[in-house]
Amino acid sequence: MDRPSGLSVRLKLTLSYAGFLMLAGALLLAVVWVFLLRYVPDRVIITPGPSSPNRSDLIRAFSPKVAWMLAFLLVFGLLGGWVLAGRMLAPLARITHATRRAANGSLSHRIELEGPNDEFRELADSFDAMISRLEAQVAEQQRFAANASHELRTPLAITQTLLDVARNDPNHNRGELFDRLHTINARAISLTEALLVLSRADQRSFAREHADLSLIAEEATETLLPLAENRGLVIETAGTTSPTIGSPALLLQLTTNLVHNAIVHNLPEKGTVWVTTSAHPQGAMLAVENTGEKLTPQLVATLVEPFRRGTERIHTDHAGVGLGLAIVKSIAQAHGGILTLTPGSAGGLRVTVQLPAAPPHIGR
Repeated sequence: MDRPSGLSVRLKLTLSYAGFLMLAGALLLAVVWVFLLRYVPDRVIITPGPSSPNRSDLIRAFSPKVAWMLAFLLVFGLLGGWVLAGRMLAPLARITHATRRAANGSLSHRIELEGPNDEFRELADSFDAMISRLEAQVAEQQRFAANASHELRTPLAITQTLLDVARNDPNHNRGELFDRLHTINARAISLTEALLVLSRADQRSFAREHADLSLIAEEATETLLPLAENRGLVIETAGTTSPTIGSPALLLQLTTNLVHNAIVHNLPEKGTVWVTTSAHPQGAMLAVENTGEKLTPQLVATLVEPFRRGTERIHTDHAGVGLGLAIVKSIAQAHGGILTLTPGSAGGLRVTVQLPAAPPHIGR
């Protein structure tokens, strides 16, 4: 965007300093005129002895000195103002330099401004914090894109291999081929839908309305109950009305992912999943806990990363696409919530989601 060039901030400050100094000098000279020269008589009364100067003589003698004094104040104000403005704006120059580097793609540079906590220091610290967060988000997006590309390339490569085998071997069992292609295609569709949900949650482009976590948890539990029964698991639900504000569809996706994750990553048999909801003055809380193998805190801290499935990135019948907890984290953050993962003392994982409480007038 082309804009007309104007005076620099340093030059504006210099002119302001010089103008202020000139005004102060002019006021001082005006004070001298008002309070001194006004008492000098216009005419001189001749008396014996030396004669006193009149006002005209003093004005003729005083005027050149005033002109020289104002000229000196102007030059001194310009030079001093230029130096002072440069020193005051030096931190701003560092911030501008860092901003240009960031605009050119260098996110590793930090201002790290020294000195007291003034306005420039606060601006520099805010800029450093913003760049640090932006750098982390860019790195996370790059890592996510690489993992997503890998996950999407795998089913496509398998599909290509199966099609090549079928084309080279006309006697190959087509029923088996179709079943495998159907499974691979379903997994690719699930991954694509998960990526769309994750993108929607990250952009926070959804309407907010009243929702009850207890009803959402009940719906998610009923949907996944057949899967739990097939794996010999028991789902126990408890809780009270837990009103919150957000997207019911995304909150249902969040709850479904948590319950599904608790079912899939459980004991081989006689496992249990606990789903509870509660309301607090600060908001509504959803907790999903399961039995399972013991997890270390270091491993638990990485489970919310995309495409992480426990200790390895492996595929099983119902292992999902590795985006379950990543989607949960994004949906919780989009709703202003807090996601907490805690390993169970006897094994398994406890996941809690704290969401803001719904205002009384919303959705009533």
